[in-house]
Amino acid sequence: MCSVALLALTGCSQKFKDVNDTLSLAFFGDPDVELQSDEITNLPYASIYARVDDGPQAFMVLALAESKPSLSSNQSSQQNNTPEKLQLKWLSSDGGMLVTEHGRLVKTLNLPVGNLVNIASQQVDPLQAGLHLPNSPKTWQRIIDWQPGYHFGYTLTSTFDQQGTEIIMVNQQPVEAMHFKEAVYVEELDMSYNNQFWIEPTTGKVLKSQQKLAPGLPYIDITLLKPFS
Repeated sequence: MCSVALLALTGCSQKFKDVNDTLSLAFFGDPDVELQSDEITNLPYASIYARVDDGPQAFMVLALAESKPSLSSNQSSQQNNTPEKLQLKWLSSDGGMLVTEHGRLVKTLNLPVGNLVNIASQQVDPLQAGLHLPNSPKTWQRIIDWQPGYHFGYTLTSTFDQQGTEIIMVNQQPVEAMHFKEAVYVEELDMSYNNQFWIEPTTGKVLKSQQKLAPGLPYIDITLLKPFS
């Protein structure tokens, strides 16, 4: 992916604007992109760093924020009290996209390594429920589809375990975070892997993560720099 398209805020969402003349610092390429803390703070865009496996670090901005319907009314009252889904779409100018919900990668588009096509679940993702809360669910099951190939309807079962509290760097500042390991089991392939999440202890917001797109696809590291609000 090449240079990242920067976007203007419009109401609840941030939409495309011609910004080639506004900022030329954001791009996928070599070497790593690293902006100064005040540059990130002063930009009127939500932003993240993203890295695919051991590739170069990229700076990305938010293209669109959309509220998604909550679970159907036949779900338990505890589930229905969870926060509404907020889907964030992080976009590059060549059409590459990362889509997240409450810090979870739920879809990607136009990545050369392959793409996560869809996630579906009748359960609330613990990241959405608030993984930092002592009574939040610590298991989760979903169905995923991915490409290349025709990989549809694979069942993933997750168990979350807290690894302790750590100090991580976010926008060049030390931040205390709760570290959770998500052990993922893929039933149809009889294989396992781990995702990692670093959570803000008060709000439950995902500050940093390492998530495998799908079996056979790489990990993507994401660090939240400036949250959407």
